[in-house]
Amino acid sequence: MIRDLPKRTLETIRRHGMIRPGDRIGAGVSGGADSVALLLLLNELRAQLGIGIFVLHFHHQLRDAEADEDERFVKDLAAEFHLEFIPGRADVAGEARRNAWNLEDGARRLRYQFFTSVAAAQGLNGVAVAHTADDQAETVLAHMLRGTGLTGLAGIYPVSGLVIRPLLEIGREEVREYLRSLGRAWREDSTNRDTSRMRARIRHQLLPVLRKNFEPHTVNRLARLAGHAREEESFWQSLEQERFQALASRDSEGNITLKIGDLLSPLPGLARPGAAAGRTQSSPPSSTMALSRRMVRRIVAELLGSRSNLTAQHVQDVLDLAEKSQSGARAELPGIVVRHVFDRLVFSPARVSARTKAASGNALYGREFEYAIAPPGPSNTSYIVVGEIGRRFELKVIDWPTGSGETIQHRGALDFERLRWPLTLRSWRPGDSYRPRGHRRARKLKRLFLESRVPQDARAAWPVLTSAGQLVWASGYPVAEEFAPRPGTRTGLLIAEQDLRKAPGKR
Repeated sequence: MIRDLPKRTLETIRRHGMIRPGDRIGAGVSGGADSVALLLLLNELRAQLGIGIFVLHFHHQLRDAEADEDERFVKDLAAEFHLEFIPGRADVAGEARRNAWNLEDGARRLRYQFFTSVAAAQGLNGVAVAHTADDQAETVLAHMLRGTGLTGLAGIYPVSGLVIRPLLEIGREEVREYLRSLGRAWREDSTNRDTSRMRARIRHQLLPVLRKNFEPHTVNRLARLAGHAREEESFWQSLEQERFQALASRDSEGNITLKIGDLLSPLPGLARPGAAAGRTQSSPPSSTMALSRRMVRRIVAELLGSRSNLTAQHVQDVLDLAEKSQSGARAELPGIVVRHVFDRLVFSPARVSARTKAASGNALYGREFEYAIAPPGPSNTSYIVVGEIGRRFELKVIDWPTGSGETIQHRGALDFERLRWPLTLRSWRPGDSYRPRGHRRARKLKRLFLESRVPQDARAAWPVLTSAGQLVWASGYPVAEEFAPRPGTRTGLLIAEQDLRKAPGKR
């Protein structure tokens, strides 16, 4: 079986359409056994696949000298096979604290951000990561223990956007046997033995018990369950997409609205037995309840770019709002406010904070605000009304270049592919700084205010836009140099703003 690993890897790649001849593929290599095997297998299949390989390594700055040794190990491995080595690093612990992430989630976010940025810079067609069948089994168990539905049972996908997983159908122990058969060494991450983390407890405590006392082939069984769930999920996603496009609408302010009757009975012809004719506020029929729940999750994902913080109780709160409440009632979800307005539900991005500074004598300009902004939807434009300052912001996706000299020089234009969503539109904070386009070094926004003679009372609520915590735009100033369009930019994001207290116009 070990000798068949290259063949099985190739079959997985072809079955899921992961790679095409001529592709440039990044291999995420940490130095651990799984990622080392991934690199060796891709290198062995390189000629057969007709691909170029780049070795990507991300330093999390968490394990000091041990992590430095990992980086040197991977660099030497890349050199051995004459492959380009591309390192990256970030202060994961610091970023996790600043963004209120747990450490594991922060590491994953920043690692994949690194992969995305390298792919854009190097023109990569995909980034291969080394998840195995054991990782799949651990993921399914973790989701089950948290009370998942069908979506969670689908586990890890073989292909997810830019990311591909050629080892997802191969067991972790098979990978190690393969490396031992080649006399290959690998690095061990000491944090993988930290059983304070749920994933480590599943790996080192739960799975061994299941294998020993219940089913020796637990990993394969769970991986097969995930495969079946993905097939079912594919059907549901197609239906969810069709119903969302047919029933939901987005208004001029970027809110998503949906008739209550359409939410409770999203499939025509499947009305609840005995329901009064024409009545919209009836309990959803059991045959469509699953689709109603999915519609709620889909709307949240459309507005925020993610549904990761949404729980089953949040979804039930929305259904109860639709079924049991009167017009004027509302429900609050993470980042979303849902209002019952006559026969409709209106989903709006929520303000994270909106408090008046007591020290300011101006009730309008003394307000702080913070809004999460999802990527523009099907219309390619997002609208955000910031009531605290009486302004409306428009974020529009365009093909770049447009051929318009005025647009190309627009100081409110960003390179769409360099951004991490959701973005945050918020008021200026002391200490904010960035490097405006055309400047050689970072500038504090406070200094720019002084140079531009911005009145003191206007500064507290000055709008800025951030991506993954990094300031990319400030009203009235050039965009950040790192996020400005440049040769090779394919998609731009234009930012315009309108003062709602005056005649329409741009600031």
